Amino acid sequence: MPSATSSPHTPVPNASEPRSLKNARRGRTHVYTVHITRHRAGLTPVPTPASAVGGGGAPPGQPTTVASKVLDMGAAAVQSLLPVKQVKQHVCTFALYAHDPKRQLETHHYVSRLNQDFLQCAVYDSDASDARLIGVEYIVSRKVFDTLPAEEQRLWHSHAHEIKAGLWTCPRVPGLLEKPELDPLATTFGKFWCTWQVDRGDRLPLGAPALMVSPQADPAATVHPKLVRKRDDRYGFSTEELRAARADVEAPAEEHPGQADYWLRHRKGFAVDVVPHEMKCHAPFP
Repeated sequence: MPSATSSPHTPVPNASEPRSLKNARRGRTHVYTVHITRHRAGLTPVPTPASAVGGGGAPPGQPTTVASKVLDMGAAAVQSLLPVKQVKQHVCTFALYAHDPKRQLETHHYVSRLNQDFLQCAVYDSDASDARLIGVEYIVSRKVFDTLPAEEQRLWHSHAHEIKAGLWTCPRVPGLLEKPELDPLATTFGKFWCTWQVDRGDRLPLGAPALMVSPQADPAATVHPKLVRKRDDRYGFSTEELRAARADVEAPAEEHPGQADYWLRHRKGFAVDVVPHEMKCHAPFP
């Protein structure tokens, strides 16, 4: 991703430089524009390369001070934090990068329901107290999905296979309590943007967001067995047993309607690049 540095001197523009770079050197203001492009899944590099600061683990920084902890406790005691308190479910599942489905993540969605047709999820890399916020997913019903234009539908994935295969689950929630929710969820669609690619070792959220897709029955979208075993061992259940118990979950008549799961049918995923663009400048307020 391009970056700009300040200097007390203005360098002489190079005739071979791109116009955008010349403008930046002349002091013109730029903004960064996100371009979503189609790439053959698994055959192109990550749009934003992994950084040398990678290595996994906690982000760089000093331990939280006692003063900061006291401030947090005081603020929590007097503030409502209503949006956060609307989170009612914890879902553990798996996600694949749209541009490279071989890269896969175990994800933890903390779900709030705005209405019966729309859910929103803060996505973390674990359920621990120091979990990293790695993205956001929006989930809509088939009724809402059908109202989206075709270009937008391409960014959404189905949940039917993920749920019937036992990959999507609410840890520690009894099956009898969880099961009534599975039939309507199997007909929903999600749009998941990953903002922190922890699987490649990034200790900070770097570069452009990545579009994620859901596991599917297709061999190209099957979750690595070792990831599933690791999750199962941690929570003490069997994904295969969940799959068997969900045999009667009603699969939608059309599992990939419209442009949902676009990459699965066209073998082309979507990647995001960030490029400089002229900013629309306005006169100062009087």
